[in-house]
Amino acid sequence: MSITDIYHQFITGLQQTGPIEFIAVLAGIGSVWFSRKENILVYPVGLINTLFYIYLSIKGHLLGEASVNLYYSIMSIYGWILWSKKDKVRHELVLHISYSSRKEWIQQLLFFTAFYLAIFAALTWAQQAFAPEAIPWADAFASATAYTGMWLMAKKKVESWIWWIATNMASIPLYFIKGYVFTSVQFIILFGLAIAGLVEWRKRAGREC
Repeated sequence: MSITDIYHQFITGLQQTGPIEFIAVLAGIGSVWFSRKENILVYPVGLINTLFYIYLSIKGHLLGEASVNLYYSIMSIYGWILWSKKDKVRHELVLHISYSSRKEWIQQLLFFTAFYLAIFAALTWAQQAFAPEAIPWADAFASATAYTGMWLMAKKKVESWIWWIATNMASIPLYFIKGYVFTSVQFIILFGLAIAGLVEWRKRAGREC
């Protein structure tokens, strides 16, 4: 595919962007912006994004991404609870931004590997059975990194942004190929925000040590 073909596909994709995808993209960008600022609004705004993308992902045969957004929705409620929890005596927030320990890093890698293998196997079966348009290896990678990132985000771990960066890098071409061009643009923006989020959370973690 030439640069001209990519450009024309990009313009056509933008013109075909529906209202559901448009709202979902704006909510997704908003939620990442709030998470970078450690603002609790990351979760209610994020729920708008994830619920809409469950529908879009199933429609586009991105079954791994559909499972991710279902997981996002559940973890958003979990994270909302954790981020809101306050000390009963001082009435201050209990959870603070922190770095992962060596043990937590091992847990993250095992968590990612387990989900990658499970999703890859499921999508390979789905591709052969009823979803020939599925891309198992790419979808599984984007999904497993996102699963890991969301889990760590709920715990306010700095390393969550590393996993988000990997998710965004994989999702940019994945959604473009599937025809969700505006969503692909979203992941380009989220990639930049994830880098900024990593920098900002590292500074905050240093101040809170």
